[in-house]
Amino acid sequence: MTKADKQFLFDLLNTPSPTGFEMPGQRVWAKHIGKHADRVECDTYGSTWAVFGNQKAKKSVMLEAHADEIGFMIKHITKDGFLYVDRVGGSDAATGRGRRLDILTDKGSVTGIIGNTAIHLRRDSLANEKAPQIHQLWVDVGASSRDEVAELGIRVGHVAVYQDGPLELANKRLVGRALDNRIGGFIIAQVMKKIAKSKSKPSHSLICLNSIQEEIGGSGARMATHRLMPSVCICLDVTHATDTPGLNAAQYGEVKLGKGPSLTHGSANHPLVVERLMEVAEKQNIPIQHEAAGRFTGTDTDKIFDVQNGVASALVSLPLRCMHSVVETAHWDDIESTINLLAAFVSSLKAGDDFSQKL
Repeated sequence: MTKADKQFLFDLLNTPSPTGFEMPGQRVWAKHIGKHADRVECDTYGSTWAVFGNQKAKKSVMLEAHADEIGFMIKHITKDGFLYVDRVGGSDAATGRGRRLDILTDKGSVTGIIGNTAIHLRRDSLANEKAPQIHQLWVDVGASSRDEVAELGIRVGHVAVYQDGPLELANKRLVGRALDNRIGGFIIAQVMKKIAKSKSKPSHSLICLNSIQEEIGGSGARMATHRLMPSVCICLDVTHATDTPGLNAAQYGEVKLGKGPSLTHGSANHPLVVERLMEVAEKQNIPIQHEAAGRFTGTDTDKIFDVQNGVASALVSLPLRCMHSVVETAHWDDIESTINLLAAFVSSLKAGDDFSQKL
């Protein structure tokens, strides 16, 4: 990974792109991946993809990640100039109080703070307190009236994200908001770069898709897949690293930070595609972990595998601590291993490969 690659990642992480408003981040992603792709395109709602390889190839392999991040949306403005918000995606109200926001207005970004009533004033008679509900979070932008809020360019319907950017901890830890799943977009872009710089083109044309609106159900992945219809697809998202205090492996599975990407078995994950990923990992000496999904994966994989007549799909996940927070934590070794696994999978494909089941 070069300094330029790392700067691209940090630029991507720093660019606000909440669900439904992903285009600022998509433009950063498209500009970078376009250096290695034959073409870059987007659809009506902003899902963006890059294509590389033999344009006459009869088959294609798609690597998919999602571009959106969680955030908030302005729902109400009081006569005294305070804002109330609703969730965009799975934002955690319990961690919201006392945080700084970038409110994305038509005139640019405006700073606000989510208020935090002093601990002395919010306990009940038994000194107990509960986590706030989303409608109890109030935002101060320095205004004293609705008119002053309007003068700042803020209205109902504007979105906001936390101001926290990426940082690095000791022992190869990367921390920040929006690693879910901006890190996925970074990884698939790195895979395309690696494939493009290799001596031989893959037998399948390579599509890297950065989908919109995963955090509210995966509409972007479904729309784009219907258009692109790859022969095989690997979805890349994050998964819960369960190696922090208070998490029970019997309940949540065992996934550790720094021990490699995780492969999901069951549900939308095609057994033959998963088998190929395991074979590639063993051959390339890439560490992997395993997860079970008996019903659904909770990712774009669920929206891709059953498009039209079906797309042979599998989910590869990057271990992540503290998901849906401003301190989401990943490991650089896992990032590198995931890049290597996906690149090796693409390179392993032959023109005659068929991931359809046979009787």
